[in-house]
Amino acid sequence: MRHFLRYATAFVAFAFAVSAFGQTTKWRDIYKAKKKDTIFGIARKYEISLDELKAANPEMKQPDYQLKKGDFVFIPFDANHPQDGKKSSKKKAAVSTPTEETKEAKPTVAKSDVRGRAINVGVMLPLHDVDGDGRRMVEYYRGILLACDSLKKAGISTNIRAWNVNIDADIRQTLLQEGASDCDIIFGPLYTKQVKPLGDFCRTYDIKMVIPFSIMGYEVTTNPQIFQVYQSVENLNDKAMKAFLERFGKYHPIFVDCNDTTSRKGNFTLGLRKQLDAKGVQYSITNLKSPEDAFARAFSRTQPNVVILNTARSPELNTALARLNKVVAATPGVSISMFGYTEWLMYTKVYQDYFHKYDAYIPTTYYYNPLSVSTQRLEQNYRKWFNRDMQYALPRFAITGYDHAQFFLRGLHQYGRDFKGTKAQRVSRPMQTPLYFTQTNEQGGMQNSCFMLVHYTPKHTIESLNY
Repeated sequence: MRHFLRYATAFVAFAFAVSAFGQTTKWRDIYKAKKKDTIFGIARKYEISLDELKAANPEMKQPDYQLKKGDFVFIPFDANHPQDGKKSSKKKAAVSTPTEETKEAKPTVAKSDVRGRAINVGVMLPLHDVDGDGRRMVEYYRGILLACDSLKKAGISTNIRAWNVNIDADIRQTLLQEGASDCDIIFGPLYTKQVKPLGDFCRTYDIKMVIPFSIMGYEVTTNPQIFQVYQSVENLNDKAMKAFLERFGKYHPIFVDCNDTTSRKGNFTLGLRKQLDAKGVQYSITNLKSPEDAFARAFSRTQPNVVILNTARSPELNTALARLNKVVAATPGVSISMFGYTEWLMYTKVYQDYFHKYDAYIPTTYYYNPLSVSTQRLEQNYRKWFNRDMQYALPRFAITGYDHAQFFLRGLHQYGRDFKGTKAQRVSRPMQTPLYFTQTNEQGGMQNSCFMLVHYTPKHTIESLNY
């Protein structure tokens, strides 16, 4: 199924996905096996060793491997000439492209200034209805489409191509598809194993690559084309600790053990306690199961208190709020704030009044505000375009896609190839997902550094404190 719609709409090419084990990415050819071919013959044809061929195609190392007609064989560069793309003098092998020509790795290709033309956008994500990954990424992609429609009205033109790159896909096949090398920017992939092949491709063809969701690995530290939105839990914990220490320096911290054996928030609370110990800051530790008088003794009567739970789960939060209510009732004038977790944003329908009552600060990288007029308008447009509501999730995936597209495409339109997404290059106002990037090192790409505290004030206002 294929559609082509220019500028604010999309060319969707659902690529044929094949199962393969090879992850070698710096190939110079892809050979389509003929009836009488052997792996020895193919290696000799391209003047490489059998070991080099097997390294590029690890499935060949399997004891029961048999080369079959129609199999695709990845041809690496000659190990003795890795940079010059040594080619066989024989006739070029056939591959599965519309023109039956091989796309070989080339030196970085200079593209015309994107500021003076339509931006060529690629989306390489699982775009299907088979599982949750696919459905979420379809929604993210629809947000990109809505952003492109908005950008068109602002005079910014786009051409979009999208490929269904599922979890089993060998993305190297996708990269052979028509239009892939013409992209100025590609959003994807979703899966870690696809990051390096796509990253190498984007480096070769001077394409900016946006990794929008969580992945493992450090490819961003070695590839200047990569913009990595995801931040590790450890990185976010460090930022949350720093924000806590800056904001609650004159507060009395109280750590509440919630007896949740499934929680992983102990890494944060233990790390924060170590930093408080290093600074000589006194704090209290109590337990949700402690008797009322013992629980109340943990609270200071002379300093404002800030409460930190060691879980983000709703049942324990509910119990903690009930215990705080009793402390306040028994001790008039006691001052209590709470320092929470991103997961608490899921519970705002139930606990928002309590968040305001207890002056809650929630560390996060996004904030979905259903009362925002612009958010409501986008949700209405989504319903109108796609005849359904956005999935109930935090963050909203369609709004994430919208914010990402607005940020990167406006940035390319304004700064061209010099766009880095830094604080100095703020180009859009996010609805939900603010972004700004810092360079990992001189050779590396850009890492999202955005972090904020969502503050539910006692005056029943909500403020976003950006760091």
